[in-house]
Amino acid sequence: MSKSSGPQYPSDSDLLSQVRFDPAHGKVWFNEQRMLLFHASGMGLLRKELIETLGLQRARGLLMRFGFDAGFKDAALARKLRPEITTADAFLVGPRLACIKGLVQVEPLELSFDLSSGAFIGRFEWTESYEAETHLQHFGTAAEPVCWTLIGYSSGFTSYYMGRRILFKEEVCAGCGSAHCRIIGKPAEEWSDRAELEKLYEPDLVAEELLALRTQVSELQETVRASRAAPAGAVSFIGRSPGFLKARDLIERGAASRASVLLLGETGVGKEVFARSLHALSERAERPFVAVNCASIPSDLIASELFGVERGAFTGATVSREGKFERADGGTIFLDELVELTPGAQAALLRVLQEGELERVGGSFVRKIDVRVVAATNEDLKEAVRKGRFRADLFYRLNVYPVTIPPLRERTEDIPLLARHFLGKFHALYKKTTLGISDRAMRSLKNYAWPGNIRELENMIERGVILTDHNRTIDIDSLFTSPPDEDAGHTLSAQTGGLRLEQDNPSPRSPYDELSVRLLNEGFSITDFESAITRNAMALAKDNVTHAARLIGMTRAQLAYRLEKLKED
Repeated sequence: MSKSSGPQYPSDSDLLSQVRFDPAHGKVWFNEQRMLLFHASGMGLLRKELIETLGLQRARGLLMRFGFDAGFKDAALARKLRPEITTADAFLVGPRLACIKGLVQVEPLELSFDLSSGAFIGRFEWTESYEAETHLQHFGTAAEPVCWTLIGYSSGFTSYYMGRRILFKEEVCAGCGSAHCRIIGKPAEEWSDRAELEKLYEPDLVAEELLALRTQVSELQETVRASRAAPAGAVSFIGRSPGFLKARDLIERGAASRASVLLLGETGVGKEVFARSLHALSERAERPFVAVNCASIPSDLIASELFGVERGAFTGATVSREGKFERADGGTIFLDELVELTPGAQAALLRVLQEGELERVGGSFVRKIDVRVVAATNEDLKEAVRKGRFRADLFYRLNVYPVTIPPLRERTEDIPLLARHFLGKFHALYKKTTLGISDRAMRSLKNYAWPGNIRELENMIERGVILTDHNRTIDIDSLFTSPPDEDAGHTLSAQTGGLRLEQDNPSPRSPYDELSVRLLNEGFSITDFESAITRNAMALAKDNVTHAARLIGMTRAQLAYRLEKLKED
């Protein structure tokens, strides 16, 4: 039995010595556990959004479970660092870790426990609770205690330490207006409201309910969009570059058919815009268009989300509901990030494509369905097939009508058109009028590599409108968060026998400057050069796309696109 009134903390040197920063690998270690450093305000914002999204009670339970897990893991570490667990000093690792981590300042008032019998009573005073502080900041004074993560942490730590369920409650909370917090912990069975407390630590099957609500919201959004949409047949995308016009021509030609369409291209090139335009130009234009991002749905729920679920199919499925395919019946379904589909979902999709029928999860009734599938991916599906991540028969079924959408860096002549379109959008949104984009800023937009493509351009224009005063020109600093590389101080001048690089600065900007001038003098073709670089990189990498992309200095998706383009040429 260890008993103490107001026990004193031992030295923290053994705990502090376990903290190790490893910036070279982007890690912070506490003994063998990887830790993370976050701004308290950021955690406060997450907490606020959880409360506003899930409601007070569900957010409370989630944060208590989160804290319980952290406390449980720290107790395992305490046993390792201070093996003499029969002493109060060993137990006080928990409160000291809470202080060291910046969660709260803990003062032990009373601690009495017996590991052999499981008896426990502990009272602690908290000051400077980050959780009470952030709750007051976002919601004001609370009617009930709010230090949920910290209560969970204390319960988790003590439960591991004692080998039985010990639960803490706040007797007094700073979030309710008190000067400090005071907590008490004892075995679960000694609490009169034990069932209510323990329920907070049980998993909350909120996913199904959220998906049902999201379905309702999605249907309302689709209705609103349909009411505001342009007449059927209006192509809403913008561009005049050869690559864009080729892709648009394929969309217009394929709209009248019933064939599945596979949209290929990097992230952010506007695949959903192309899919919506295909739908608007088709005979299905008056029927639903349903967009699904396969990567955003948990793998264990993707089948029920796409194909529906019958009541009782699994825990939490309290009602039968239709899936995305049934809601798109007669219309078009857009499946983005297709490669993220689970094997079971891939098999069900193949059945829809081949037989025009589906079964809900947990059901036995076959439903006929008439849906046109437009799929999209930024990955190499052939490579995914080769690695066993994607069914070969499904790939061939979807690859009937592929359309490759070029990245923005290959359609620079479209940038002014797209920028003007986004300017109009954000002028209306922010009730502000700018004088457009400066010449220097536009030049930088055209020279930029655009890893995020059109989505990144849209975000950049929005930033520019926000940071630019009314009736002022958007400058380069308002668009870019960091100054882009520019070609200032470098010109190519005509000379007898070829071109010569002139520099205001004697030190070259890039080690490739002289090589580029020599190639230009020799009748250089950037298309042939890019093809040669790509082929040689693949040869050196023994046809490993990821390795070849690393050799060239680009992403795997970027190289996969170039390889596809080479095959077409």
